[in-house]
Amino acid sequence: MQLGVMSFGDRRSGADGTWTPVAQSLKEQLERIQLAEQVGLDFYGLGEHHIESYAISNPGTVLAAASSVTERITLGTAVSVVSTDDPVRLFQQFTTLDQLSAGRAEIMAGRGSFTESYPLFGASLNDYEALFDEKIQLLLRLSEESPITWSGRFRAALDQALVLPRPFGERLSVSIGTGGNPQSSVRAGMLGAPVVYAVIGGQPERFAPLVDLYRRASEQAGNAARQHVTMTAVGLIADRSQDAKNTFYPYWNQVMEYGAQARGWSVPSRVDYDHMTQGGDMIFAGSPDEIAARLISVGQLTKADRYFLQMDWGGVPHGHVMKAIELLGTRVKPQVDEAFGSRD
Repeated sequence: MQLGVMSFGDRRSGADGTWTPVAQSLKEQLERIQLAEQVGLDFYGLGEHHIESYAISNPGTVLAAASSVTERITLGTAVSVVSTDDPVRLFQQFTTLDQLSAGRAEIMAGRGSFTESYPLFGASLNDYEALFDEKIQLLLRLSEESPITWSGRFRAALDQALVLPRPFGERLSVSIGTGGNPQSSVRAGMLGAPVVYAVIGGQPERFAPLVDLYRRASEQAGNAARQHVTMTAVGLIADRSQDAKNTFYPYWNQVMEYGAQARGWSVPSRVDYDHMTQGGDMIFAGSPDEIAARLISVGQLTKADRYFLQMDWGGVPHGHVMKAIELLGTRVKPQVDEAFGSRD
């Protein structure tokens, strides 16, 4: 089971209400990506957001910069909001990155966890399902067909169009991201696409039936050879378990408070948080041994191919995130490799 890191480019908010400068946040991301490669991790993903608390609205540009200072690690999105993007332009951006990085680019395509991109790019939330369904199918076809003939509702038709550059290898890797919608699992399996489960709350074990649903749909559609499952978790790793939990809590709580205002969530108490982090049960905050054991147990249940950790939620300070990445590569990964077999 491969291991990686993902980030939305969370910016820290100071006591005076000012945010970490975008330039500083992006510089820190590049340092983290370089470290992730140095300690042997397999993937680094950047998400797309269009609000002030995040530094990254265009992951491809940041990943292109990362490709110039790395040699091995896979660089991808986590996720690209394909519903409000042009699949042709998104494909070209990432095949260019794929060429720059000698085949290390990847797109995770999804609807996004926020909806700010819809009015920004002139899309209607009334077309929420139709936009994603049409655009993900076009994006997947672009990776397989050249030239391509296509027509749909939301962009100009293509007539024997050459969409260039082509991927570095046979095809560009395009995954479908989902927060747990059963239809998304079925869609990914039927389309022969890898699937990514964004686990941002609750026990990851609850996703096991969705993984089974994805695999059944994939097999029924004749796509068993293309099955690939990625799961994600939020948390932090430190040498001492309680240090990880204490450090992560105020930043996690800040995100929960924002969600309560924006979406009507109830804010969990510190007692609730302590329960969720006990043994890395729901939030993967703890010592390297604790997190390794949790990754192994969930990986064995779901037979996931990859697992990503999101460790800078709410703007966890750079030094803590760097230490967590180091521990993920040097102390967690060896245990996971021993349990599942290294793919190096």
